[in-house]
Amino acid sequence: MDLIESRDERGVVALTLNRPHRRNALDAAMVRRLTEAFARLAADPDARVVVLSGAGGNFCSGGDIEAMKRAASAERTENERDALALGEMFAALDRLPKPTVALVQGAAFGGGMGLVACCDIALAAKAAKFCLSEVRLGLVPAVVGPYVLRAIGPRAMRALALGAEIVGADCAFHMGLVHEVAQEGALISARDRIVEALLLGAPGAQAEVKRLVRLYENRTPDASLLMETAHLLAERRASPEGVEGLNGFLEKRRPDWRGL
Repeated sequence: MDLIESRDERGVVALTLNRPHRRNALDAAMVRRLTEAFARLAADPDARVVVLSGAGGNFCSGGDIEAMKRAASAERTENERDALALGEMFAALDRLPKPTVALVQGAAFGGGMGLVACCDIALAAKAAKFCLSEVRLGLVPAVVGPYVLRAIGPRAMRALALGAEIVGADCAFHMGLVHEVAQEGALISARDRIVEALLLGAPGAQAEVKRLVRLYENRTPDASLLMETAHLLAERRASPEGVEGLNGFLEKRRPDWRGL
């Protein structure tokens, strides 16, 4: 099984890339299973948080070289279909209407960096390594590019993509690719703290936050956006989640989002 999925009673879903012999490289089967998992979890009201990690000490070393070589030698339409499937996988993770957390150990190269950039929150072990290695293979970070660019900005991306140098977790933190760096033994406790914080939020509101961020990225705060956001605020205040959240605060209790 190259993708292991588990879930606890809180609705925290762990997706573990499980090709340790290939440093969890992405082949067509892995891409398909990830895409299917993201689509299924997006529609699952009981899934609250998704944590993505890799087995065997590495997060993801990028595209599987042998699989990419086979795609390169295939007919053009098949080659493009394979590339499109990879792009659709990243898009499905990026648009997943649940909080997503990347737990990075070891290598996060190429497509692995793309997975990190698509997640809402990225936690990295101190020894984690990051690289956009494509140019050393005669390739470019095409389908991961929009997500990495959004995370670290154009100048940092040019430096990483042109030089294809390996950088450490601290450098990735300063660039904005990861949000927190922890010693190896503290990574799980950092994950648990973040997950607990995410579970305090209302799931519908969290999905709306992710949609709003995409909206804000491409808009200026003009009169149209003012009216749209004011309408949304009024709507959320009157929603079942809004009513429960405000009542919970006033009654000094934890809101109960179940069944809303």
